[in-house]
Amino acid sequence: MNTNRGISSHGNGNTISNNAVGSHARVVAAPPAEQSGTPVAGAMAAAEQDTWDVGIVTILSEELRSLCAELKLERHKAPGGLYFYRGEYATPDSTVRIVATQTQSQGQRSTMAALENLRRHYAPRMWVLVGVGGGIHDEHARIGNVIVSTEVVYYENRKINPLGDVRRRGEHRQAPAPVVHAVNAFFTEHGTPARIHGQLAPQPSGEYEVYPGLIGSGEAVIADRDSDIRRYLAQYNEKVLAVDMEAGGLSQYWQENSVHDETNPGWIVIRGVSDNADEAKGHAHHELAARNAAHVLRLLLPFLC
Repeated sequence: MNTNRGISSHGNGNTISNNAVGSHARVVAAPPAEQSGTPVAGAMAAAEQDTWDVGIVTILSEELRSLCAELKLERHKAPGGLYFYRGEYATPDSTVRIVATQTQSQGQRSTMAALENLRRHYAPRMWVLVGVGGGIHDEHARIGNVIVSTEVVYYENRKINPLGDVRRRGEHRQAPAPVVHAVNAFFTEHGTPARIHGQLAPQPSGEYEVYPGLIGSGEAVIADRDSDIRRYLAQYNEKVLAVDMEAGGLSQYWQENSVHDETNPGWIVIRGVSDNADEAKGHAHHELAARNAAHVLRLLLPFLC
C-alpha cells in the first residue's frame, strides 16, 4: 500500500480540499483546534462573554460582601489571578447573570481599571457602581438611605488664579435613556421616596428611604460641612444628594468607550449613605449603607434587565 503525503496538481483553476482517490484511499484531517489555530479555552471564553448581563464594581470589602449575601454570588478566579464573584438572579421576565469585582483602591483610576477587567473577561451589558457614599443633603441623604443616580457631576476640574481663588469647572454626564426610563419606572411603582423595609435600617419604623438624585464625584475625601466642594455642588444643582470618589471614573469610562462598534453598556450608581461628609465621618455605618445599597440593586434588577 502506498501512502501519499502530498498532492501535486498542474494547470490553472485547480482546487483540492480533503479529497482522496483510489482503492483504500483515505483523508487524515487535522484536529479542529489545529485547523483554526484558536485554543478551545479561548473559544469558550468568547462564548461566555456574550451571556453576562450586569457587571458590578465595588470598592470596599463590606460592599462586595453585602452583594454576595444579597445576590448569592460565588467566588471565581480567572486566568491571571483576578477574582470575580458570579451568580444568577431570576426576575419575573428573565434570569440575570451577574458578575462583580472589587477595585484595588479608592478613586477614579482604579475604578476604570476594574471596569476594563470586567469588560475584557465578561463584556456585561450594564455597568453598576454599588456601595457607600457621603450624604450632603440634610433632608434626603440621611444615614442608611440610598441614592440611585443616573447623573454624575465630576467636580475636580478647576482653575486656580494667582490670588488663590479656585474656580471649579464641573463635568455633567447622564446615563443612557433606557437606564433613565428604567429608574423612572422603579420610582413610579415604589413612590418617591421609595420606602423599603428590612435590612439594617436604624429608623424605629424599620424603613429606609430611596431617592433619585445626582452624585458629585472627585478625588477628595470630604469631612467638612463647610467645604468649598459642598458649596460648589449645592450651587451647581440642588439635587446633588451625595458624593463619592468613583462615579466620575465610571461615567468617563463609558464616555470614552462609546466610540467602539459594539453596543456601549448602560450605567447606574447606587450609593448607601454611610456618613454626612462632615466632621463625624467614619466607618461605623459602612455595613448598614452597603447592605441597603445591595438590596436596592436587587429591587432594581427587574427594571434594568
